[in-house]
Amino acid sequence: MLPRVATLITGLSLCTLAQAAPTAYPLTVENCASTLTFEHTPTRTVTIGQAGTEMLYALGLGDKVVGTSLWFNDVLARYKGQNDKVERLADNEPSFEAVIGKRPELVAVELEWMVGPQGAVGTREQFHELKIPTYLLPSDCEAKDNLVGADGTRLAPFSIDSIYKSVSQLAQIFDVQDRGERLNDQLKASLANSIATAQGKRLKDASALVWFSSAQMDIEPFVAGHKGVPDFMLTTLGLRNVVQSDEEWPTVGWETIAKANPTFLVIARMDRRRFPADDYEKKLAFLRSDPVTRNMDAVKNNRIVILDAMAMQASLRVFEGIEQLATAINGYDLSK
Repeated sequence: MLPRVATLITGLSLCTLAQAAPTAYPLTVENCASTLTFEHTPTRTVTIGQAGTEMLYALGLGDKVVGTSLWFNDVLARYKGQNDKVERLADNEPSFEAVIGKRPELVAVELEWMVGPQGAVGTREQFHELKIPTYLLPSDCEAKDNLVGADGTRLAPFSIDSIYKSVSQLAQIFDVQDRGERLNDQLKASLANSIATAQGKRLKDASALVWFSSAQMDIEPFVAGHKGVPDFMLTTLGLRNVVQSDEEWPTVGWETIAKANPTFLVIARMDRRRFPADDYEKKLAFLRSDPVTRNMDAVKNNRIVILDAMAMQASLRVFEGIEQLATAINGYDLSK
């Protein structure tokens, strides 16, 4: 067994031994350079970002969500019934007025460029002046500068612990710590299983590129930088990311990508249609027809893995994405 897998499983066993204490209000939470205080469990929550929405659903808090926004994929099937009861304020960013119009006692935010110093929806100060606390998922603000690059620049590699932290803090805010611990235990076990699936594939010299989208099909694509969430997924399974930029989603030319000749191509499937390449079938058609990309080894040997876009974001879907990627890689013949 890999040392990392053993450590994960040992940690999992220890976590299950303790019972979480109930939340004592008023509760103070330090979150992304802001101090949040909760006098009681929030009863009305608006989410800006699918990651926070599905995290609250997974914690059994769907009845506390009164509005959602910023969706890349359809909601997971197991949450559809709950999600159908909640108003979608916008497919992308909602207006500030739409959010405060729901009278939230908490706004859960996936991306700082939505609610932050240059927030597309508003600044944290605007919400806090109205006594509405904003909880930013730590994965998008810790060790990251969101004022550099279109989607921010990582100052240190993404840490999976930031997702566990979000689960634990949201569980504490809503006084459901036992649910939070169980969910984190499940996530850690899933990650350990995925690592075990890939460990026998001998991926020492294998590499990959993750293509998220493109503003136009014939220009440089948005691909995963080497310190972000997709890079964590690749390196966890033993793959090298051919992109070395610290930006979250830099643009890189296809000639440069073809020269790097990655072993695998991982492409995002999404239900939104902001850009032409949001459609994964258009991505596939481009790869197989463009004179530069069609000669790449990954294209010629059909080593192309399709993952939901949310699996490439700091969300619970990362764990399912790693599992799908590990399973897919395990099924390829790398001798070709």
